[in-house]
Amino acid sequence: MQIAPDVLVALRRHLVGAYPAEGCGLLIGRVRPEGSIVVHHEAPVRNIRLGDGAEYHRYSITPEEFLSVERHAEASGFQVVGVYHSHPNVSARPSAYDREHAWPWYRYLIVSIVGGLVQEERVWGLTDDRDRFVEEVLDIKES
Repeated sequence: MQIAPDVLVALRRHLVGAYPAEGCGLLIGRVRPEGSIVVHHEAPVRNIRLGDGAEYHRYSITPEEFLSVERHAEASGFQVVGVYHSHPNVSARPSAYDREHAWPWYRYLIVSIVGGLVQEERVWGLTDDRDRFVEEVLDIKES
C-alpha cells in the first residue's frame, strides 16, 4: 500500500491525540488496475467506544459516519480503501478482535503508540477466507 508522507503525518497526529484510547479513521484513495492501493487522504472518525471502558483496546465506527465518509470520497473521485487505527501500548499486529471485524477488500493500517509516541506502523490485508491477516509493504512516497 502506498501512502503519501503528509497523509501518514496527519493520521499519526490524530492517533497520538487519541492516546491512551484507540483512535481510528478511514483511508481514502484508489485501487490501481493491477490491484495495488494508493492512499491519497485520511478521514479521522470518532471511536464510539470512548467512555465504555473498552476504548483502550477497541474501536468502532458508526455506520452513518462510515457511509458519510464513503459518499464524500466517491463524490471526489476516490473510494474508501481501508481503515487505520492505533494500538496503544502494544505492537502494530492485528488482534483477534480486529480479524473478527475486518473485511477482506480493505487494508488495515495499524499504528503502535507507546507512551504517547509512535513506535511503528504496519499494513495488513485479510485473506478472502477471513482466516488470517497477511502483512503488506507500506510504501511511503508521494503518489
